[in-house]
Amino acid sequence: MNTRANKLLSTVILLMTVVGVDAQTAPEVPRLVVNIMIDQLRTDYMEAFAPLYGEGGFKRLMAEARYYSDAQMPFRQPDRASAAACVSTGAVPFVNGIPAMSWLSRQTLQPVYCVEDARYKGLQTDERTSPTYLLTTTVADELKLATARRALVYSIAAERDMAVLMAGHVADGVFWLNDRDAAWSGTSYYGEMPSWVSYHNSSSPIASRLKKLEWEPVYEGAYESFHYFHSNAEAKAKPFNHKFKGDRRIREFKQSGLIADEVADLVERCLESTAIGRDATPDLLCVGLYAGGFDGQDVATAPAELQDTYVRLDSALARVINKVEKTVGRGRAIFVVTSTGYSTTDAATAGYEQIGMTPSTFSMERASLLLNMYLSAIHGQAQYVTTTRDSHIYLDAKLIEQRQLHMSDVLARCEEFLSQMAGVRAVFTANELVLANGDNSIAALSHNTLMATRNGWAPARSGDIIVEVMPGWNVECQNPRTYIEPGQAHTAFPLFILGPDVTSQRITTPVATTVIAP
Repeated sequence: MNTRANKLLSTVILLMTVVGVDAQTAPEVPRLVVNIMIDQLRTDYMEAFAPLYGEGGFKRLMAEARYYSDAQMPFRQPDRASAAACVSTGAVPFVNGIPAMSWLSRQTLQPVYCVEDARYKGLQTDERTSPTYLLTTTVADELKLATARRALVYSIAAERDMAVLMAGHVADGVFWLNDRDAAWSGTSYYGEMPSWVSYHNSSSPIASRLKKLEWEPVYEGAYESFHYFHSNAEAKAKPFNHKFKGDRRIREFKQSGLIADEVADLVERCLESTAIGRDATPDLLCVGLYAGGFDGQDVATAPAELQDTYVRLDSALARVINKVEKTVGRGRAIFVVTSTGYSTTDAATAGYEQIGMTPSTFSMERASLLLNMYLSAIHGQAQYVTTTRDSHIYLDAKLIEQRQLHMSDVLARCEEFLSQMAGVRAVFTANELVLANGDNSIAALSHNTLMATRNGWAPARSGDIIVEVMPGWNVECQNPRTYIEPGQAHTAFPLFILGPDVTSQRITTPVATTVIAP
């Protein structure tokens, strides 16, 4: 968390925890803050499905909360992990050290998962986990420090990275669903597995239920009578029925509409089984949910599934809000609800062929091979480019030093060469990104791609060179084997703050997620 954010947050928490303040001059201290982060939640989809919602979830938030309809991540190409870290720390990846779910180790050239840590044993899982790679404090960490660790902090999400990065370094419990048998799991970093989590796993094991579980729409026939994604009145909606079989069954389940209820179930168990929110010291509960496409599919492939996902998400939200207020008392909790902001469900060039436009592909592997040939022609035959990952190119710093070359000169030549390739919109080098300085406001970042790119880049973890392609181009990567979206389109997502001293209002002015923590 940056210095200014630390000062602001410390001041707020200090005021929250002062004992004996005259009740007539200060609002009542909240007993519980609930931070709900929803992977890939979008404002347009959320509002479009409103006729299918109940009264206690999204509708209540839109009516009673401070509602920012255009929240944005202040950096380029966020994903689930970098977004969660940004919201919890109030800092961008350049500062907090989490540029993505994974990056390449410069020592081994192997992928590094953002919360992997071999030093700590997994609980109910083989996964070894800690928040070590997170370089700054989170709201949870600051709350622990301000209350001499009296505050309770729990974090629950289907995905490991989201659960850990929302909590931070000093939580009382962090739990996620593992990919082996879908048991709620943890890490010895935060201590032993609580008995209430073990009991929840044994009393209703997901792995056993998956054998008979089927995902069908909540409302039978709802998609035929209400469908946001089909403008053609003659288009026939296809009902869906998904069973979870095979090796990918758990991954599919975690990216389905059914996952919301599983998370809500453990949240309710946590509220029933712990002392969270029961005394005058404010506590924090982090909840991670999912609003993306089924098994990563796009809207064109699975429109009915996405619609039903939002309906189930709305119901789970209502359950969590209701349970919290029953546990700690209405008016004694603050809810913050927002999104990871990115989207993998809409391809950047989807449908271009239908309007006579053939999307072009930029190959990172080919670009790196040509770049290495160019550098070899200038500086002598060698492997200057070690590898690529996503849109990042990694250079061999030791080789460049051994050749007595200046890295800044090599990077300048790389930028000049790559900029001339077809489809390249911009090339950013480590030198430029380290030295970049400017306005970090959302309005300024929309016109300053250098600063937006720099914010999402982490020194010593991200590549030495970032290639940005033109709109309408896909980026083909061999490591990992995927196509990544150039990310030119703007997708607004919501930020809600619901609490006893928060005035309900809809605000359309763009707001950066870095303001949430302070």
